[in-house]
Amino acid sequence: GELIAAGKIGGYGVSEWSAAHIREAHGVTPMMAVQTEYSLWSRNPEIAVLDTCRELGITFVAFSPVARGVLANGVRDVTALEERDLRRTMPRFNEENWPTNLALVDAFNAIAAREGVTPAQLSLGWVLARGEHIVAIPGTANPDHVAENIARAGWTMPPALLAELDVLINRHTVAGPRYGAVMQATIDTEEYPAT
Repeated sequence: GELIAAGKIGGYGVSEWSAAHIREAHGVTPMMAVQTEYSLWSRNPEIAVLDTCRELGITFVAFSPVARGVLANGVRDVTALEERDLRRTMPRFNEENWPTNLALVDAFNAIAAREGVTPAQLSLGWVLARGEHIVAIPGTANPDHVAENIARAGWTMPPALLAELDVLINRHTVAGPRYGAVMQATIDTEEYPAT
């Protein structure tokens, strides 16, 4: 707050905070943005953070909106990931969970083909349809992917398609938690109970 008052920064944002902590900090100095992982297969913000941001007028920044590349058809064979790739440490990519998740990807890709969009465009369209206060930041170093991502920027996803995707990929159908126990302990965003 002192830095804002001094004109040194225009505002601040936080990452992976719970709704309670967002409310607490916002009550002291209004925040501009909350960044949290959000995609069809990482739905934790739906517990409380999305509604809190909407209510308080805070922009919600969805990182990894294409599910760590999975919903951009960027991962098929997890054994081909580079040795130091962070996804190798994530339970959703292990040999126990990946076959279930890959089947979801195949069904998702079929829907994208049917709709005449790329999987990345379908995934981004779903995220952006969740609220006017939401922006998405898909990570990419490839200019072709940037062009692909923005090619359908004005697309409005029909409600029936949103519902179809919600049934296909959700916290009950995705196999494995988003992080292992040690990493998850560092995340403040609310978690669904283990099922």
